[in-house]
Amino acid sequence: MAKAPQKIVLAGSRDIPFDRLTLSQSNVRRVKAGVSIGELADDIVRRTLLQSLNVRPILDSEGAETGQFEVPAGGRRFRALELLVKRKRLAKDAPIPCVVKAANDDVLAEEDSYAENTFREPLHPLDQFTGMQAMVDKGEDVEAIAAHFLVTPAVVNQRLRLAKVSPKLRDIYAEDGMTLEQLVAFSVSTDHARQEQVWELLSHSYNKSGQFIRDRLTEDAVRVADKRVRFIGADAYIAAGGSEAMRDLFQPDDGGWLTDPALLDRLVAEKLEAEGEQIGAEGWKWVATAVDMPWGVTNGLRELDGAETPMTAEEAETLEKLQAEADALESDWTDAADVPEEVHARLTELDEEIGSIVDRPKTYDPDDMARAGAFVSIERDGSLRIERGYVRPEDEPVAEVESIDTPDAVNAGTGGDGKADPNAPGSNVVPIAAGSGDDDDEDGEVVKPLPDRLVAELTAWRTLALQDAFAQNPSTAFASVLHAFVLDCFYHASRESCLEVSLRKVTFGFAPAGLRDSAPAKALAERHQRWADRLPNSDKEVWDALLQFDGAEQAALFAHCASIAVNAQQEVVPKYDNGRISKHSVERRIAHSNILARAVGLDLIGAGWRATVPGYFTSVTKPRIIADVAEAKGSKFAEMIDHLKKADMAREAERLLEDSDWLPEPMRTPILPDALAADGDEPGEDAQALPAFLDDDQAIDADDDGDFAVAAE
Repeated sequence: MAKAPQKIVLAGSRDIPFDRLTLSQSNVRRVKAGVSIGELADDIVRRTLLQSLNVRPILDSEGAETGQFEVPAGGRRFRALELLVKRKRLAKDAPIPCVVKAANDDVLAEEDSYAENTFREPLHPLDQFTGMQAMVDKGEDVEAIAAHFLVTPAVVNQRLRLAKVSPKLRDIYAEDGMTLEQLVAFSVSTDHARQEQVWELLSHSYNKSGQFIRDRLTEDAVRVADKRVRFIGADAYIAAGGSEAMRDLFQPDDGGWLTDPALLDRLVAEKLEAEGEQIGAEGWKWVATAVDMPWGVTNGLRELDGAETPMTAEEAETLEKLQAEADALESDWTDAADVPEEVHARLTELDEEIGSIVDRPKTYDPDDMARAGAFVSIERDGSLRIERGYVRPEDEPVAEVESIDTPDAVNAGTGGDGKADPNAPGSNVVPIAAGSGDDDDEDGEVVKPLPDRLVAELTAWRTLALQDAFAQNPSTAFASVLHAFVLDCFYHASRESCLEVSLRKVTFGFAPAGLRDSAPAKALAERHQRWADRLPNSDKEVWDALLQFDGAEQAALFAHCASIAVNAQQEVVPKYDNGRISKHSVERRIAHSNILARAVGLDLIGAGWRATVPGYFTSVTKPRIIADVAEAKGSKFAEMIDHLKKADMAREAERLLEDSDWLPEPMRTPILPDALAADGDEPGEDAQALPAFLDDDQAIDADDDGDFAVAAE
């Protein structure tokens, strides 16, 4: 019969006066780590010693116990107690609970010291979360908990937020079925049902990252940084019954998210209408309001020339003082290596105050206002954008009506037939819809051609980017317009006028939402405003003003003016001839736009275009999405999403293509055939063949503007 194993006997414990204890040289901890000795001492004061010291008797030369003990394990606790004695918070002979091992124990003192730190298991993160929640439930406040455990209140709030994740998901995390990163991401929302739905979605998705979880939990919410929220203010949203913003406590969230988009949109519409009524009270015939005005909404409308309100003597005096203060600050801190934040803040404040005085409001003739209107929308920073003084063709006095091309976009305040709407003063300009719905296109797997409307929208974006690149390349712009002049001169019948050269500003029949906020649109608008500021108010003074520009300035202005006539949009060709557009004319236009794109080095990715859900994937079928992902990233990535529903597939495709250089076919610039490239017909070479005075790299003599002046005429 097998012999039963001998039962162990634990080392005895007893209280030993502190002045009989000495820190052992066998303690293996040499490097300071974790909580400092002072903080540990403070904790002992609060809750006394929670763990005994491990000690061994000190023997004399003959092997007899001396009554003194060394501490090989528990050195940090010993140092903390020693500090308390020095502070006179602990008596030097206070009894200390100790576990006493034999001096000649078979296990080395160094091994005891090492083992005490090796086999210590820190709390599981989930136990930390639930432990802090239990303290709060029993009345402990967040600041006190933070102080007791030497962390910030923000850390405690993070732990408490994690303790509020769905119990089902916490159990999965406890069993290592989920990473801490994923659990942290789920804490963005407090809706347990939605959290569990997203966890289920992860089982069918290759992407299981924390960011993917956050995106799914917040996809139906609106960021507090959204211009609509800035416009009405988060306080107004909450006062109207909205809940507090949903926050991410673990990474920057720009203020979080609002969870009731319908309420937000209602408040925005109401405030926009109220602002529109105030603008209308100035005497305008109509006011159109919208969160985002469509691209080209002012095309075809005549803009009134308002008179700038003169500056009062008081305003002029204030302006002088502000400018003097700004100049003094800049002078004092120009050479400083480190400028204080308060100085930066004051300079910014001064710039804003100076700008509010320098930007003079305009006044308009009451008779003109009675036939004109204004557009009211929201800027990106949430401020109000007001564009006053636009007259519709149908509102022009009969004697002044001229032939004006009406843009394809719906004019504010008109009915479906283009005539004035009797209810125009309260009308809204509705942005063009982004695309087709959320159907899954389950009836076929064929990759269909892109919808005509989507092609028109994509090429509208490409047109703006091409215009911006075109405006930055004066030599190409000059050659392009010269090409148009040659066509008019040699390939058309003579005209009645001795010279008819005009630029027709491009309008877009179809334009994606937010086009006015795109990078190319902003660059064009800013460039246009810079030139407008330099040109005289009266058209009678323009010729003399142009002669004051040097050759480079004339060329740059020429390029900008030419750029607004660049049209690379692949418009939707009507079924029946409308006398304005045909398939053949569109094809020739696109072919020539590709030549210009190569000449200016058009880079749509660099200009800021990306394939997004609202801007592209919503408007195409599932087979098209799969084909696009396969083309951009490879068939393996396409296979990862081919089982998803349309909405989820679109979101995954956007994420996959986010950092790629992929473009839809209508937005690409075709590469020249090898034969042409071999002959040296590379993009940009035609610019090198231009006359020296048109070369961007050549200095232009400001006095030698004869040839350019002829072209300008």
